[in-house]
Amino acid sequence: MPFRIYEWDEIASDYSGTLLLGNGASISIDDRFGYGSLIEYARKNGLLTEDVQQLFQFFHTFDFELVLRLVWQASNVNRSLLIPDDRTHAAYIRVRECLIQSVRDVHPEYHEVSEYMPSIYSFVKNFQTVLSLNYDLILYWAIMYGLNVSDRHSLKDCFINGEFTDDWSRLSYSIYGNISTTLVFYPHGSLVLARNIVESEYKITGNGNDLLESILQTWQTEQYVPLFVSEGTWQQKVNSIHNSSYLNTIYREVLTSLSPDLVIYGWGLREQDLYILRRIAMSHVRRVAVSVYGNDQAYCNRVNHTIKQILGFQTQVEFFHSNSPGCWNNPA
Repeated sequence: MPFRIYEWDEIASDYSGTLLLGNGASISIDDRFGYGSLIEYARKNGLLTEDVQQLFQFFHTFDFELVLRLVWQASNVNRSLLIPDDRTHAAYIRVRECLIQSVRDVHPEYHEVSEYMPSIYSFVKNFQTVLSLNYDLILYWAIMYGLNVSDRHSLKDCFINGEFTDDWSRLSYSIYGNISTTLVFYPHGSLVLARNIVESEYKITGNGNDLLESILQTWQTEQYVPLFVSEGTWQQKVNSIHNSSYLNTIYREVLTSLSPDLVIYGWGLREQDLYILRRIAMSHVRRVAVSVYGNDQAYCNRVNHTIKQILGFQTQVEFFHSNSPGCWNNPA
């Protein structure tokens, strides 16, 4: 018997807890996000020099952030001890510039996607918690858009003066005349996040029009490296998460304390990312709605089986059309 696929407005009233965004959410905004991976893009477009490729092979990873951080740390150690090592610093610069060029090529500027911000903001503000597995700026731009909307609602990423608040749960309470709040988290990190030479983590700020360039310029100062997990097996991703205070807090505290209803939009539930769902299983989610592109019954069958296997066979799973009016970037 085929799965019924609803329009979003038919089930929206049942879901106000958590929204989980996958790469499909970003691809629906701009096709350039369908590149697969940054390392794949860099390789196909001839951006990887031979020594940069050797670094990825040596560390057995496809994660740009990890390789950049390791080479950056090695270069900083050598410089602090006055050890002549121009080759390590040169390798760091090549990895960094390769990453910057890849991001510049695949990430749209704000003016190219700003038309979607009203719809995205109207959708995400209906949830108590939003989790984005994407490291792009789409959701962050929607938060910034919301700052200029007078609706007595606030979207908070739990960063105050550029630093993450460990007591993040208290920010769910509405203050300053607001009557509702949405907390936003990035379990895989984000382009707006960076760490310095002593591993302290910060949020890079800027207005919508120049935020992307501000981020790339911050990387070029050699004082910061980006904080996001882009590729790898689930074991490699979890290891990277444990090496970050911010990501580890989300993994240990946020994913295990979600409300009983969950909406998944644009997430393919690939094997290398299912550790996220296994962690969510600890929060006792009982009802899940999943977006579907077209009428993909094979996808529905696979996802239904996966969710019930991980969250429990008593979990209610239903599906809705990803292009339904009122959901994500689709106007109501």
